[in-house]
Order: sequence, then C-alpha cells, then structure tokens
Amino acid sequence: MRKPALFASTAAIILAGLALVQPARAECGVEKGTVRILSNDFEALRLVVSEAEKCASATVKVSKNQTSEHKNLQVPALKINPAQYTVAVIANNSIVPLLNEGLLRPLDDLVAKYGQDLQPTQLIKLDGKIMAVAFMGNSQHLFFRKDILEKAGLQQPKSYEDILAAAKAIKDKGLMDYPLAASNKAGWDLAAEFVNMYLGYGGELFEAGSAAPTINNEKGLATLKTMKAMTEYMNPDYMTYNADEIVKSYAAGKTAIINGWGSLAGGVIDPVKTPAEIAGNTVLAAAPTVGSGSTPAAALWWDGFSIAKNISDEDAEASFRAMVYGVRPEVGQKHPALATWLTKGYEPGPNAVGVLATANGGAKPYPMLPYMGLLHSALGSELAEFMQGRESAEEALKDVEASYSAAAREGGFLK
Repeated sequence: MRKPALFASTAAIILAGLALVQPARAECGVEKGTVRILSNDFEALRLVVSEAEKCASATVKVSKNQTSEHKNLQVPALKINPAQYTVAVIANNSIVPLLNEGLLRPLDDLVAKYGQDLQPTQLIKLDGKIMAVAFMGNSQHLFFRKDILEKAGLQQPKSYEDILAAAKAIKDKGLMDYPLAASNKAGWDLAAEFVNMYLGYGGELFEAGSAAPTINNEKGLATLKTMKAMTEYMNPDYMTYNADEIVKSYAAGKTAIINGWGSLAGGVIDPVKTPAEIAGNTVLAAAPTVGSGSTPAAALWWDGFSIAKNISDEDAEASFRAMVYGVRPEVGQKHPALATWLTKGYEPGPNAVGVLATANGGAKPYPMLPYMGLLHSALGSELAEFMQGRESAEEALKDVEASYSAAAREGGFLK
C-alpha cells in the first residue's frame, strides 16, 4: 500500500484556510438521491451534519449515524455493496483503513463540478487523486486556570516539567487535590497520549521507509516516565478518563490544567456553557514541550469527509453536494467558536488560539501510514498495565512492540 500523501502539511492546511474571500452559494441544489452519513459525535460535527440534513426533500433522503464508535463501523459498513453509508466523516488516522481497503471514491470530478467554494488546501490527495475534503483542523493543547496559577504564585506553564511543578505547588497550597487530568483511558485515548508525548521528545515511531517500530528506546521510556509522573496529581480513577471526561472535569472546576482537544475549547470558554468564573479564567495555549525540546508535544489533525466507492453515481453526487453544503463558508463564519475551520472566510476566534499556537510551534501531523492504526491499537491496549503500576516501562514497551509486530506481520507490513 502506498503512503497517503497530503496536498499540504496539516499545519499548512490549518493556517492556509484562514483567508477572507467571497461567500458561497446559498442553496443546497441537490435534486435526487440518498445521503447516509457516518461520523464521530462532537459539537462541530453535529453542526456540519445538521447543515447537510437541510438538503433533504421529497426526492432526497438524508440519514446519519453519529457515534464515537464510527472507526470500528466504517470498514465493514463500506465494504458491502451497496455501502451502508455514502459518506464517511474521517480524520487523518481514520481515513487510512478505508484507503487500504479501496473503499473510497476519487472526488476529482465532483470537486470540479461542485467544489467552487473549496480551497486547494482542503483537498486531501493520494497519488494525485482527491480522496477527501478537510474542513477543520484540530489538536490537543493546553487549557489552564490562570486564577488558580496566580493563587499559587505561578506563571504560565510552557513544558510538562512546568506542569508537574505547578501541580505540586497547587496541591501543596491546598488549592486543589487533583490539579491535573489526562485522557488515560485504555484504548484510543491512552495511545494518543503516548504519541503526543513521544513526538514531543522528538521520537520517531517507525524506521525510515519501513513499518518496523522504533518506540522501544530511551525516548519511549522517558515518555512513559512523564506520563506516570503526571498521575501523582490526578484523581485515583485517572484510567477512566477519556478526552471528553477531562474537559468535563475541568469545566466543573475539579482540575486546573489539562491537554484537551481544540474542538472542545469553544464550550469551555463560553460562560453560557461553563461557569463564568472558570470560563473567564481559562487560558488556551500551545501544547507544552517536554524534555527540553522545542516542539509542542501534540499531533496535528484534520477532520473531513470522503464518499464511499460502493454506491451509485446518483447517491455519490447527492452525498458530495450535501456535505459541501454542510461545510460551506457561512457555517464557519456564523459559528467561529465551534472549530478551527479550514473553510473560506473563517476568522479565527478565541477558541482557535491553542490549535494555531500548537501548529505554529512546529507540532508534527499525526502519521497517515497504513500501519499506524496497528501501532495505535497496540499502544492503547499494552500500556494500561504500566499506567496502573502492574509492570515496568521496559516491559510495557516490549509488549507494545510484540503486539504491533504480530499484527503488522499478519497484515503483510513486516516479514
């Protein structure tokens, strides 16, 4: 399988989508067909899908399944013919299994006919063919309570070493029992925490030009050491927290510092959705560095949509046009606080500060590699015992390497 190639780097996509240009056409224009959307479930995607649903009519049917389990459903759902869904809303990791299986339709013809309002940097290409349309950028980055830090006599933390020192000061002064939280829930979230931290240490996940893993090294050990050190200042049930739960904990005033998703920042700084004392004292900043490095310890992401291959041309056209309508420039212009939109005319608001600072700091994109999902799965399952104190860091990395290597050999990526 050839490596999927971005039309531009994720950082460039995020930054290039911010220019002011003319508005889009006002009407959906879909006359017939069926649109069946599978997507993740968070506020920005709910908005996009609800806008696409406006294309429904007596001759156009639009349905949706928005679920956190979308990654597990997409391949089997798009393999059948006709595919269960006509649209897969994906990110730079979840598109890879669909590309590997050949389940997506090239979009060049549809972009040429109906993509006048799409920017070139939104077009995700593989071997010169447009395979997805990106509409928002994302990353995990720092959220912190400036009022709590001020009471502890602290400045803004810039590194994980600063965060650990700040957590100790906050706890020692009795300001909070558990000032930190991280998305350490076993599975996808725990793996993402490792990847973020490991990239911050300057680690390489694979040997150059190979699927051979390269995490069982000093940088991998340092990553696990820092992740474990953070748990000393977390609620004892820290292994139950996913990305949504740490934001809820923060918004409830139980936590002072988190590395949360930019796509969730808008609600945290909105005094209508979060207590005014917390919303008004929240600072969004670049993801912290670690180990004396200068690169933010976070991966950059994009979210976008693809069209299933195993559907009729009529449904493909209806689905593409509905989704283009769902991500038309007015959506980002009218709802700037929901996401870091990549669409025309978007002016970054306060919610985008952390994502843009992380991108500008040189954070690396999450790898679009056909075997990255196997490593992510191995990390998510094999690091849990270490985080719970039941095995050493050395044992955990060996387990990850063994689990990944077995899966990669089965998948034909390793001999």
